[in-house]
Amino acid sequence: MLNIYRTDERVINKLAHFEDGAWIQMVDPTSKELSMVAQQFDIEIDDLATAMDDEESSRISLEDGYTLILVDIPSPEVRHEKKMYTTIPLGIILKQNAIITVCRENTPVVDFFTLNKMKDFSTKKKMRFIYQILLRSATMYQAYLRGIDKKRVEIEERAGKNTKDGDIIELHELESTLVYFATSLRSNSIVLERLRRYKRIEQYPEDMELLEDAMVEFQQAIEMTAIYRDIIDGTRELLSSVMDNKLNNVMKYLTSITLVTTIPTIISGIYGMNLDERGVPFSSNPYGFGIVCGIILVICIVTLWILRRKKML
Repeated sequence: MLNIYRTDERVINKLAHFEDGAWIQMVDPTSKELSMVAQQFDIEIDDLATAMDDEESSRISLEDGYTLILVDIPSPEVRHEKKMYTTIPLGIILKQNAIITVCRENTPVVDFFTLNKMKDFSTKKKMRFIYQILLRSATMYQAYLRGIDKKRVEIEERAGKNTKDGDIIELHELESTLVYFATSLRSNSIVLERLRRYKRIEQYPEDMELLEDAMVEFQQAIEMTAIYRDIIDGTRELLSSVMDNKLNNVMKYLTSITLVTTIPTIISGIYGMNLDERGVPFSSNPYGFGIVCGIILVICIVTLWILRRKKML
């Protein structure tokens, strides 16, 4: 999908053709769309398609006539039927007369601009636009990190009451997401540092202030990621301890029940031996069976009471 936008008097408009000062937004573009834009703006098609590769890392590449900026942005996804988060590459190509963004899917980061929700947003102020994208990306990282911590709290609150195997899997997915975030945030911070020294296009003081804000937000997101990873490690250990404790309780109950049920088995086994009936207690008593059953019952009750006092039941 290819869309062309340009802001006029702080209002974003969708265009039918390429114009100076336009923003070309490409979402999961076809080969034909990539070829058309590459030819129109004299860009290597491989550079345009870089953002389509999930394995590409964040970087800045200074080419002849344009600059390629590749950053990782957060994006929601579904894993194991649960809403999770990941990072995907966003390619930003800076030309003298246009700015081009390439991403393999629609994301809240870019949609924020197409819906004209960003204040002082202009497609003609290219460096400021880039810094606004990065600032929005940092904001989304922090929002998703808070969502991850909220899910972690929900799992922790269920610990000991209604802990399920799915909680362990979900916790693992949250931890995996934090690993993706940590890696992407560090790479993006390097890109931001290089942008601070970017001299190919004039940068105004207001733009530099916006860049500083973005760097601060990314640093905060990095710290949040580290903190939440440590907390999730503690939560995983908590769940492991809870599940081990539950297993120990089950084994304790089973052992106690086995001990109690062994008593009648032993006594009935003794009475089932082929011995002279004169040597077997109560064998000649017409109420012998009831007496033996009563003795078994009393012994079992006493055993249960002892086990109860020992907190084995």
